Amino acid sequence: MTPRAAGTRLAGCWLLLCAGLLAVGWLLTHPLSRSVGGPENDLSRWVENHRTPALDHVAALGTLLGDTVLGIVTLLVLGAGFAWWRRHHLPLLLVTLVYVGLLAAYLVTTHLVPRDRPPVEILDKGLVPDHSFPSGHTMTSTAVVGCLLLLLHSYAPQHLRWARLLVVVPVLTMLSRVYQGAHHVSDVLAGLVTALVWLTLVAGVLLRDRSR
Repeated sequence: MTPRAAGTRLAGCWLLLCAGLLAVGWLLTHPLSRSVGGPENDLSRWVENHRTPALDHVAALGTLLGDTVLGIVTLLVLGAGFAWWRRHHLPLLLVTLVYVGLLAAYLVTTHLVPRDRPPVEILDKGLVPDHSFPSGHTMTSTAVVGCLLLLLHSYAPQHLRWARLLVVVPVLTMLSRVYQGAHHVSDVLAGLVTALVWLTLVAGVLLRDRSR
């Protein structure tokens, strides 16, 4: 596949992914706002009532693992390291396309489909009140772990066995964001699914010729 064809295919995939994310967001904020939003708000209040100092610290760690700046730095180091090791630009291109695509989808969705955060005290201060859908932290932590696993699968499969344990990182981030009152459950699930789908699409286009 030529670079132009790969770029065209990825652009089309991104548009479809973004359209699907916008559709889900619209459903959650309009026809399903009561049937889904009501129980989710109740769950957020229940979680708030069961917070403890120890869990607060765990949740802060889970949020840190999905931090945007940390995620960007980690992905760039990861991509550059594999690119230097393999003497090829593909690893750096992979991580760049994964994160740029997710960031663009996040920015488009949060601006076109505003959703209020849960009606509880938010432990992560300074968040935009109506940028609840989807969870950017979940996208970031999933992208970092997903890119690492993809690169290991392609270049160092002998190390993949233990690296698979890192799948707990996105799960911890998801639970932390709900615990801190930053997102509804559907927000973190949307972030997870979006990241996994985009990772699969990018890997399918960039790594398909290499696997032959």
